This record gives sequence, structure tokens and C-alpha cells, in this order.
Amino acid sequence: MTHEFKEIITSYEKARQQGILAVMATVVDVEGSSYRRPGVGMLILQNGVAKGAVSGGCVEKEVLRQSQSVFQSGIPKIMTYDGKYRLGCEGILYILIEPFDIDETVIDSIKKHLSSRKPFEITSYFSKTETNKNMGSVIQFEEEQKISFSSNLPQTTALPCFQRIMEPCFRLIIIGAEHDAVVLCQLASVTGWEIEVVSTPQSPKQLKEFPGANKIHNCGPEDVKLDHVDDQTAIILMTHNFAKDVLYLQALKEYNPIYIGLLGPARRREKLISAFIEYHPEISEEFLDILHGPAGLNLGAETPQEIAIAIIAEILSVIRNQKPIPLQDKKGAIHDDVKRKHLNVLSNKT
Repeated sequence: MTHEFKEIITSYEKARQQGILAVMATVVDVEGSSYRRPGVGMLILQNGVAKGAVSGGCVEKEVLRQSQSVFQSGIPKIMTYDGKYRLGCEGILYILIEPFDIDETVIDSIKKHLSSRKPFEITSYFSKTETNKNMGSVIQFEEEQKISFSSNLPQTTALPCFQRIMEPCFRLIIIGAEHDAVVLCQLASVTGWEIEVVSTPQSPKQLKEFPGANKIHNCGPEDVKLDHVDDQTAIILMTHNFAKDVLYLQALKEYNPIYIGLLGPARRREKLISAFIEYHPEISEEFLDILHGPAGLNLGAETPQEIAIAIIAEILSVIRNQKPIPLQDKKGAIHDDVKRKHLNVLSNKT
């Protein structure tokens, strides 16, 4: 959800420069099933333009309608949406709609923190039963002072609250610059991932050649320097050159991403890992455990687009700690056992 919050901040900054007022709608609780889970947000501008979504598209019109009273009064409200007879999910959504009014200094602070790739926390205070001017959300960056979505919100309140930990935006680093790397870059960027591409200085690339990429590194294996490689980072080796893959894999041995994918068949993987271990026999089991090859789920993929989808699907299964199965074979609710580090349960503050 962090990438959606990042896009909301970007949209708000542009709207503010034009003098357009905004409110934020956040799902703070769900009873039953829903298309999306608590914590998702949607920015609504007074001109009717919206950024983000709180459902699959069926709730947004009602959110836009109910946001008008918040524009007029400046007082937050809770919107209750019962989808039993209107939605396929048949759940009840509790959506906090509140003024969103932050200045340029706060915007710069948020953007700086997002670039640092450090987690942060958003807490939304609300009441399901009454309109309360103290409802609203605050952002907490480490030891820094809390930042309110609206200047009218107190820093502390006795209302119930929903807290979520916002992890850094998920990032995919693609080592390789052939046409299939371009396809993977495009499709992965649609998911909201931040994309970096590593190409060799002998064949330097530009950002415009990789739609959706955030950064290009034109460097050989000996010069690779990647910042903030963490458990929100995946890397895939797809240079189509065995010797280069071995060298780049050696360059990655000091990093600790959640996933390293190796393109190519199983025999190539075994040769690649054997060559790597020959140079680094002391390498840890933990590093070898994050190597995945052949990269991707067994979907019968053939085209570059299909292979990219299979790779993205496998990375998702790893970061969500899921064993891929058809949803029709899953017992219980879709989201019940999904690992969600970024969400905390509803709690009460006293």
C-alpha cells in the first residue's frame, strides 16, 4: 500500500499548487469479506478527480458523494457501506473521510522519508457511532513528531484507532537489459513496484528505453552498488550470459534481498550455483535459500509477457509467504492467512 500512498502524495502536491482542496478516504475496518483490506486509501479532490481506490470500483461513487459534506464542513465523518445486497464481497466497510491539508514542508518530509526506504506508521482514529471532530489520521516517522492529515486533529485521542505499518515500496532490481527485461519492467511497474535496471557500460541504457523504471545502473559486476537492499527488494538475473550471471551473483553475495531469481532451465541453475560456490565455498545457507531458479511459477508460460507474469507471481508468493494454489482449492477466507506485516489489528487507545 505504500506505493499507493506515494502516488496520493504526488497527486496532492500538484492539486495544492493549483489551490484545489482535498479529502482522504481510508478503510479503517471491515466486517465480513471485502475486495480490499483495512488501510487502503483514496484521495478525493474538490474538482471530482480521485487517486487510489478503496474497493474494486463499486464503492467509489458513494465515497465521492459523501465526501462533499466533509469539503463543506471540514469535519471528518465515518461512512458505512453495507455491500450485502450491492457487492459480490458481501462485507461492511467503515471508511473514514477526513480533510487532507498538509503544507510543502510536510510534503517534502514525507517524500524524503519514502526515499530513505524506512518503515513508518499511520494511525487513524475514528468512531463508528458518531461524528467526532477529533477523528482523523496521523503519520509517525521514527522519532519524529507526528504529522496530521489535517491541522485540526489533536496529537492524541481516546478514540478507537486503526494502525498500520507502512513498509518501503517493494522494489525489483533487474540485472539484464534485453527485450524480455523491458517486458518484465513494464509489467512489474504496473503492480506499483519500484524498478531498477542494471546494464553493462558496454551497452548503456537510458530510462526512456525501460518504461516504468525508476533508475538505470550502467555498471559491470565489479562496480555494482545497490542502496537499501532489504526484505522489500527482489533481484532477478537475466543477462542471458552465463559468465556475466556468475560475476553478478558474486557481486550480490553481500546483499540480503528477499528473493534472487535465476533465469533459465534447472541445469543452468545448477551450473551457475556450482560455479558460484567454487569461488565462495564459505557462502551461507541463508543466501543460497533466497536463490530461485528457474525463476517463476509453473504456469506454462512461453512468451516474454507470460514469463514475466510467472516471475512476478513467484515473487509475490515469496514475499506473502504463500504456497500458490487455485483459490477455489483454498479453505476459508481469501485473506485470512496472508502474512501482513504492514497491518496491525484494530485497537483501542485510552
